[in-house]
Amino acid sequence: MKSQRFSITSVIAILIVGLIIVAVRSEGAGKRVQARAERRPSAEAAQASSAITLSVPAKVAPKASSNGPEFSAFASAVTRNSELQSNLGWTFGGKAQRGWALYTPLIANLIGCHSDIAGELAMRVSTWQQMNGVDATGVLDGDTWSRMVTTFQSQRMKWQPPASEGQLITIPIADCYDPERPEELRKADRESFAAYKKMVAAAAADKSLGLALTSDGQLAEGKKYFKIVSAFRSREYQDQLRRQSPNSGRAGLAVNSPHNTGRAFDLYVGGEPVSTKDENRALQTRTSAYRWLVKNAARFGFRPYFYEPWHWEYAGIQSDGETRRHGDAVKLERPKLD
Repeated sequence: MKSQRFSITSVIAILIVGLIIVAVRSEGAGKRVQARAERRPSAEAAQASSAITLSVPAKVAPKASSNGPEFSAFASAVTRNSELQSNLGWTFGGKAQRGWALYTPLIANLIGCHSDIAGELAMRVSTWQQMNGVDATGVLDGDTWSRMVTTFQSQRMKWQPPASEGQLITIPIADCYDPERPEELRKADRESFAAYKKMVAAAAADKSLGLALTSDGQLAEGKKYFKIVSAFRSREYQDQLRRQSPNSGRAGLAVNSPHNTGRAFDLYVGGEPVSTKDENRALQTRTSAYRWLVKNAARFGFRPYFYEPWHWEYAGIQSDGETRRHGDAVKLERPKLD
């Protein structure tokens, strides 16, 4: 009986010892697994670590999106400008006009806007408004547009008397858009023509325009952009043009034209050379030639007549901030708003 109780007690003791051994081993294995887990980071931790330790910072997109935080304050101005660019009613040269979209390259150049982002345009308009005494809303409304037109007009050349015979030179036929243009219609002011030739040489050096010059500095045959459509026009010839186009209005064919100074040049920038139809002017303002002139012509002393993409006047080199008094400029007209 005693031996039987001893056997049962021994078995129980052996079982207890076995359980203790298993428990100790399990705890040791668990600690080793935990140690390995601490040394090996999780996938999320690995990603976070690699993001933090990048040796080169991530590149920022060159253009912010139109709904970027820097433009968020101008969201309502963007919406309003999208309407006004096509619908703003105004009158110029005796003709009803609609919107300012045709003049976007000139506007962008005036206010220093270098992208097509609507939010940046509104922001730059706001800055320009603030500098010119207009409520800085970022909306290119009637008052702002009227002041911009006045600025464009004020940058044109000062009043000049009609050119004398001694001031005029004959334009080489190679520089003319019309290869058969009569010699009496190929006249220009000497100083202005020299500035024009420098400007054309600079344009030809810009490979993006696809121009080429001959060895004697003429635009290569077959190249039409930048060629002269018209320069000096006598008062009599201007009157003749007005009689031939009675519906052109003052905006198209002025009574007192700057062409009679020999300093105004009509240059080919695409489409119908001198048609004031909106669709033609819209085509012209999209060409690379016109946009190059908008950005660069002032460096050579030329200023645009905002209404005609082809018309450029030699006003001489001006400082960036220079403006002129209304009485000094040729035929200034403030647009009338609807």
